[in-house]
Amino acid sequence: MNNAILITGANGQLGSVLAKSLQNKYGKQNVVASDIRSAGSFDGVFELIDATDISRLDEVVCKYRIKQIFHLAAILSANGEKAPLKTWDLNMQAWLNILETSLKNKVEKVFFPSSIAVFGESAPKDNTPNTAYLDPTTSYGISKAAGENWGHYYFNKYDLDVRSLRYPGLIGYQSVPGGGTTDYAVEVYHKAVLEERFSCFLREDTSLPMMFMDDAVRATIELMEAPRERITIRTSYNIAGTSFSPSEVVASIKGFYHNFKVSYNPDHRQNIAASWPKSIADTEAANDWGWKAQYHLNEITETMIGKLKEKYAQHESTIS
Repeated sequence: MNNAILITGANGQLGSVLAKSLQNKYGKQNVVASDIRSAGSFDGVFELIDATDISRLDEVVCKYRIKQIFHLAAILSANGEKAPLKTWDLNMQAWLNILETSLKNKVEKVFFPSSIAVFGESAPKDNTPNTAYLDPTTSYGISKAAGENWGHYYFNKYDLDVRSLRYPGLIGYQSVPGGGTTDYAVEVYHKAVLEERFSCFLREDTSLPMMFMDDAVRATIELMEAPRERITIRTSYNIAGTSFSPSEVVASIKGFYHNFKVSYNPDHRQNIAASWPKSIADTEAANDWGWKAQYHLNEITETMIGKLKEKYAQHESTIS
């Protein structure tokens, strides 16, 4: 492999899509996907890696002479609150292992996924700036804020080229939700296409920053391909897509499914969502490397419904 790329957490919602995009761009032979469990039918190079096991991580990085690492393995926000200390231990130990392995093996670039979960009550709710004070309210958010600072530290102390994005809620048709607070915005489309009633775990007026998966993958690759001198933020970049509430996404869906039934039953995830911004300012990302979202709510709804209808139709044909 000439420019080998390693992805940890490649079975996840973002990782599964990013892996295919990187394969298309750099060739299957140059992308090593990895996760703690087998990828099943993954078409390409795959290695079992527990990112908390530094010796195994080091073994794979050496074997393929990895030049870039996209570190996506983590416990997400809602699942993280079920086991806060486990979330901290896994998220932080895995990230520190990535940083140390990258230094040891002269990895050229490292990507760390941060999140809007780093923001808490101190941040402005509207157009939250990149420089807003970070006082996260979840174990997941605390781990992401700390992870940003560790990336900044390794850049300053060791000149390791660490780059990061603060993702909003991600919406994609390629995989099922993975335990995040914003995952209602994926499940709602599945329920609509299946013509089933949807119970939403957030209040209908809870507006949050969201992003279509294709935009998120494009932002990730654009950031990593940007010239080093253009990267001025070594903690993490805000990136914005669109913002909407459950009632707004339901109204958009009803343009296709007029009789779609929804009930609102807020649970513990409502408190998490209430601590996050309603919208994000991404001026630095736009100025530094030209970031601009392409998908907004209507485009997301049209694409999600079209792709999920295809997906379920194919599933029906394979079992009939």
